[in-house]
Amino acid sequence: MNTYKRHRLPPDIISYVVWLYYRFNLSHRDIEDILAERGITVSHESIRLWCINFGALYTRRLKRKHQGYGDTFFIDEVFVKINGKQHYLWRAVDQHGEVVDVYLQAKRDGTAARRFFKRLLRTHGSVSRKIATDKLRSYPVPHRKLMPDVIHSTEQYEHNRVEQSHEATRLRERGMRKFKSIGQARQFLGALAAVTNLFNLGRHLVRAEHYRNLRMSAFTEWSRVVA
Repeated sequence: MNTYKRHRLPPDIISYVVWLYYRFNLSHRDIEDILAERGITVSHESIRLWCINFGALYTRRLKRKHQGYGDTFFIDEVFVKINGKQHYLWRAVDQHGEVVDVYLQAKRDGTAARRFFKRLLRTHGSVSRKIATDKLRSYPVPHRKLMPDVIHSTEQYEHNRVEQSHEATRLRERGMRKFKSIGQARQFLGALAAVTNLFNLGRHLVRAEHYRNLRMSAFTEWSRVVA
């Protein structure tokens, strides 16, 4: 099956557009200008549709190819406005900074926490050796009932890693002038997490040559995903 059938522009341009959008803090109009500078004429609306449709496709492929996560999950929730209504974005990241899961819910109570924990168990099997959260009262009961053998830490500042992960979402949310619908938010956040994980290379932790090798491997994997 030809993934790119009936599209005027070649696959390498479409995949490049999607990569730009989810890899960097660029708007559809920014990318339109980048392509125009290279002599490629495409509307920002076409770019928007590519990012939705192919972004979802690439996300599914990246998730299938993912090699697994660390043994410590940092969990947090933050409110987001969607079409003027307040929702909560639940997020789990591992000790390497990779996004394990993101999930939008209307509340942040015990039922919402239990639903997110069940989602982690269903998606990843055994969750982890340890989870770290803030002191929200919604966490202890589902932890005891669903994962009693997992260490639960509420030490101050320990879950700062996941709060830092929220910052990237906040930055993009401002650039998009808020999410317009739950569907749009879920699709965007899922694709953003998948692409971010692929290029989460720990640049500040490794030597330049090693980083370049890791980056080349990430690009090679990206090429397989978009083929």
